[in-house]
Amino acid sequence: MGKEEIKRWRANLAGERDAVFLYGRLAEAEANPGLAELYRRLAQTEVRHAAFWEGRLTEAGSAVPPFRPTFGAKMKARFASRYGAQSVVGSIAKVERGAAGAYDGQADAELVGMPAEERSHARIFGVLARESAGLAGGELARFEGRHRAGGNALRAGTLGANDGLLSVYSLVMGVAGAGVGKSAVLVTGVAGLLAGALSMALGEWISVQSSRELFGRQIDIERQELADSPEEETEELALIYMAKGLDAEQARATALRIISGGGETALDTLAREELGIDKEELGGSAWVAAATSFGLFSLGAAFPVLPYVFWDGTAGIVASSAASVLGLFSIGALTTLMTGGNAFLRGLRHVAIGLAAAALTFGIGKLIGANVGG
Repeated sequence: MGKEEIKRWRANLAGERDAVFLYGRLAEAEANPGLAELYRRLAQTEVRHAAFWEGRLTEAGSAVPPFRPTFGAKMKARFASRYGAQSVVGSIAKVERGAAGAYDGQADAELVGMPAEERSHARIFGVLARESAGLAGGELARFEGRHRAGGNALRAGTLGANDGLLSVYSLVMGVAGAGVGKSAVLVTGVAGLLAGALSMALGEWISVQSSRELFGRQIDIERQELADSPEEETEELALIYMAKGLDAEQARATALRIISGGGETALDTLAREELGIDKEELGGSAWVAAATSFGLFSLGAAFPVLPYVFWDGTAGIVASSAASVLGLFSIGALTTLMTGGNAFLRGLRHVAIGLAAAALTFGIGKLIGANVGG
């Protein structure tokens, strides 16, 4: 057996032993009996993994090294003992998420199903990290779903309009400062509007479409796993429900009822609970998102551009600035729907930032115009 194989087995063994040690300490530190039982079950899986790698080393005639927990594992265990298991769940979730694919491509590990079990552990710790005291798992998920859907839509709307207004206003003032005529300012403003809106739309399309394709792929994998290994999916779902606060018996019964029902209901539940994907939230069209982004950017950019249809020179600058101030104040006030605070003061802050940017570009344009004209 090659040295590289021995080295790989020892590294895998060290990682599994660390997990056994740490999950055991979490179980000891956890005051909630249901969660303590969850940590013990996770530890049992890692014990089995560690035994597998010990067996590989023994079969190859290589000495099994003594166990010494790493510094990181010991520090997490110490924090858990002093401040409770929840104090380190977030950091463990990050480690598990990073290690979820560690066994991918290792044929011996894949043969006994280790990659799937490690990904399961990553998902379970993800659930544990998301849980908040005082809210049951289901209540928390529903609250977060409403907050995310409404907050993100408003945020995207205000940011899109703000980007269009601020960028095109600064562009228009820069060109106006150079002393060019009305037509040149209009052409520049419309070009900036179209370029920015198209760029925003394309970026939004790529983002939404890529997310949909990724989520679709994950759901397809989950569908296949459900068909191939319903018992394993039942166990993982039960562990997730334990992480959400159900006792072992209730969690097992609930998971069994859902998985045995089969069909799209089981798949939807697995996608939501294991992957954090709500299939209802995947219904948004990439084209609709792109069109919306295009429209919002254009709406904001129209404030500084439209006045130049009617005015020129100083009158155009004043009218464009007045329209832009109105738009900036409105957007600033709208942001308080997301962040709270005083709408009037936030509106004034947006106006001050916008005017400062426009003044800077106007000054640069005037300087360039004077030098070029000279």
